[in-house]
Amino acid sequence: MDRSLPLVTAPTAAPVRRDAARNREALLAAANALIAEGGVAALTMDAVACRAGVGKGTLFRRFGTREGLMATLLDESERRWQEAAMSGPPPLGPGAPARDRLLAFAGSRLEEHVRQDALIRAAGTTWGDNQSVIGFHVLHVRHLLLEAGITGDATYPATVLVTMVSPPVLRQQLDAARLTPSRVLTGWTDLLDRLLPAD
Repeated sequence: MDRSLPLVTAPTAAPVRRDAARNREALLAAANALIAEGGVAALTMDAVACRAGVGKGTLFRRFGTREGLMATLLDESERRWQEAAMSGPPPLGPGAPARDRLLAFAGSRLEEHVRQDALIRAAGTTWGDNQSVIGFHVLHVRHLLLEAGITGDATYPATVLVTMVSPPVLRQQLDAARLTPSRVLTGWTDLLDRLLPAD
């Protein structure tokens, strides 16, 4: 297991009662099901509470706002991704060469951000400016760049590589510049190869 980096998402919450934990899981499952069926527009507080079989007050007490619920969904997805990057199977997780893990990072982040774009937009600054998540990605990529033998400063190149597959930059590349995801990954890989020492 790769323990060089800590999981970094939302601050650790206080322990909750079992019934509260069950309610939380039911609400998140209901929210995910609604999004799968009808997109982010289908995610209303009334629909989530009804689907989960709890009162709307419980939903508001747990998440505060619709944006807060969306941010929690994104936090849960990010937590699963970080666990996969730290201790899951290669090439995203440990056990593969550093360059392969870097390529897996780029591909998985691009896929995650494209898949969740509507949710990220709707959550707004509640989640979109999550500096702790960005910080984890930079530390992760920096660690792999150093493992791959990059010379000189690794922090700035890591920041550039992470930024290239961040939601706002991806939107510009995919929407405004009309690039395909494959073309974005090709450009990302080309930059990575320029940064790493030749074999």
